[in-house]
Amino acid sequence: MNTPSSLHYTQEHEWVRLREDGETVVIGITDYAQRELGDIVFVELEPEGDELDREAVFGSVEAVKAVSELFMPVSGTITAHNLTLESNPELVNADPYGEGWMIEVALRDPSELDKLLSPEAYEAMTA
Repeated sequence: MNTPSSLHYTQEHEWVRLREDGETVVIGITDYAQRELGDIVFVELEPEGDELDREAVFGSVEAVKAVSELFMPVSGTITAHNLTLESNPELVNADPYGEGWMIEVALRDPSELDKLLSPEAYEAMTA
């Protein structure tokens, strides 16, 4: 399983990458999650401009095996979507930490990042 050390993780299998500006994050699902789901065929995301609380649903992923909701790891406003996923949802399987990213969020409270799992804690949870 691939667990990049530069990311934060959730128990629901989302990852969070803090941008260099320290005010925005990029969010996607982990390698573990995409493997458990199987072939992803559709990604549905809440619209840009939506302000969501931590743990609110920000979308869903439909795979051949199941549909899974996506949960906000942090509170904030959705500022961008990965529009490529509309026509190529399989990018989540092929490159979950790169081309398969899902949303970008302007953080409401950067201290919420401290509540997320470290790579080591996430790996221990999924072992």
